[in-house]
Amino acid sequence: MYVANENRYGKMKFNRCGASGLKLPAVSLGLWHNFGSNANLDNMSAMCRTAFDNGITHFDLANNYGPVSGAAEENFGRILKKDFGAYRDEIIVSTKAGYGMWEGPYGDWGSKKYLVASLDQSLRRMGLEYVDIFYHHRPDPETPIEETACALDGIVRSGKALYIGISNYDKEQTKAIAAIFKELKTPFIINQRRYSMLDRAIEQDGLKDYAAKNGIGIITFCPLAQGLLTNRYLDGIPADSRVRTDGRFLKENSINETTLKKVRALNKIAEERGQSLAQMALAWILRDGDITSVLIGASKPSQILDNVGMLSNTDFSAEDRTRIDEILNS
Repeated sequence: MYVANENRYGKMKFNRCGASGLKLPAVSLGLWHNFGSNANLDNMSAMCRTAFDNGITHFDLANNYGPVSGAAEENFGRILKKDFGAYRDEIIVSTKAGYGMWEGPYGDWGSKKYLVASLDQSLRRMGLEYVDIFYHHRPDPETPIEETACALDGIVRSGKALYIGISNYDKEQTKAIAAIFKELKTPFIINQRRYSMLDRAIEQDGLKDYAAKNGIGIITFCPLAQGLLTNRYLDGIPADSRVRTDGRFLKENSINETTLKKVRALNKIAEERGQSLAQMALAWILRDGDITSVLIGASKPSQILDNVGMLSNTDFSAEDRTRIDEILNS
């Protein structure tokens, strides 16, 4: 029987999520990859145990995470039942709905019909009575935003979620739905967006500053740019890279000499800081104190340990910031 590390909270930093009472660990574990029907359950369990033993209390899922869709939630439900039953009140479980899940007109996007049904399915798959955070996974260009907001508000009032989040909403979309949540007094606390040294869209569209000024947390995904911000591609594309076997997320044309030149220069700064490139890339996201948590993915426990190791050095000197900006802007 699994017994959690008694020192699990010793090194993790916890950040308040926007203006809410909830705190999230600076590092959260995402189950987007490596928790599907094609993965090994023992390895999944080992990764979740390693995460929790090192203070990662937040596990992030979505209805469509797999393969196949729903598989990550089913596998996480097995792990919860076997290993974490005694620790449920120490754990933050989040899931999402917004992408296609079943045939017909009711299994996608942002209608009340879809959101309520999808969460019910997610709860059954995970064996839970509620999730801590429920996200709308992407804006719906056809469903009125009022319907989506009211559906999410109703989900909280039903007791099936404690807090509400949104994902992939830009600044203007966030402002629009936040205004409705404010009127409804919905516990809307967080936006999940892609963010890394190589993808700074949340700075460019103003979301990062807007969220900080308006009490909205931000949790970021793809902080390592699907592996580009690691030492794996410093010398080009390895023969066993998933770029060659599964090009859905990292395209081969993204790994060009211009990008690699930046990555190698960043790696030099990381070495000077006594960090791996991945550790520095994660720490950089937290540099301004306005990002609540960084979502990491992993395929084995050692990667989680390496990522959490970045917490020992999250400060950047003015010189480091200048050098990094010059590299990224070159």
